[in-house]
Amino acid sequence: MRSTAVRRTALTASAAVLALLATACGGSSDDDGAAEGDKAKADRSAPADGGNAGDSAPAGDALTAAELEKVALAQADVENGEVTSEIPADEDIAKDQVSTDGKACLPLAHAQAAVAQGEPAADVKRSWTGQTETESEGSGPDGQDMTEISVDMVRLNVASYADGGAGQALTELKAAVEQCAGGFTASVGSDKLRIAEVTTTAAPKGGDEGFAVTLGVDIGKDANAPMKVVVVRKGATIASFSAANLSSMATGADFEVPAAVIDAQIAKLG
Repeated sequence: MRSTAVRRTALTASAAVLALLATACGGSSDDDGAAEGDKAKADRSAPADGGNAGDSAPAGDALTAAELEKVALAQADVENGEVTSEIPADEDIAKDQVSTDGKACLPLAHAQAAVAQGEPAADVKRSWTGQTETESEGSGPDGQDMTEISVDMVRLNVASYADGGAGQALTELKAAVEQCAGGFTASVGSDKLRIAEVTTTAAPKGGDEGFAVTLGVDIGKDANAPMKVVVVRKGATIASFSAANLSSMATGADFEVPAAVIDAQIAKLG
């Protein structure tokens, strides 16, 4: 019988980092943040490849919370992993819990924390966790076989907007990517997290428009630990995904966002 030793040290360390991320990256809905959002509508422009979604996107009909529950990711929609439809209170980040050192970066912090952009008519949250195991090329201290465990986590917010708000929210989020490419700091109380860099990656397929970015988290090593944000708009609804890989949070190695999760949610938006 083959013995298996799991590299628990790396997983424990990365889980601790992710726990900090879960409470230290978000946005603020205080009066100053709202004022900044109003100002952004007047003086920000979307990236050249994204266009001005706020002007061109159809308003559509805003879904109610009950309707969003029906189109949000469910366990039956995925073949692997576990979908959680009721987020524990200690993991559910609210806008008024957090702040950023640069208000222009609040939309990015919202997306990373699975907080809805702007002022949605309604929104719901989900989380997905998946795990894969592969045999390692190395061996343990006693010569036993080693198994590498890769744990992916995705936090999802599905929000609906009235009066063209979905397109405007995506426009402001794209503008934040440009303005905050050099990084920013997010805080929850006395806890702080430094995002060292923001880089645009390949946009997801499906929906009316979307984009994706990698947030490089400063973990004090040679490489920044990556977190991924994927956002898709379909009509008046925005699905925002915040993805992390536990091993990557410890090592700084890149990882792929679970495409099956993204595709399953986009498909449910119609």
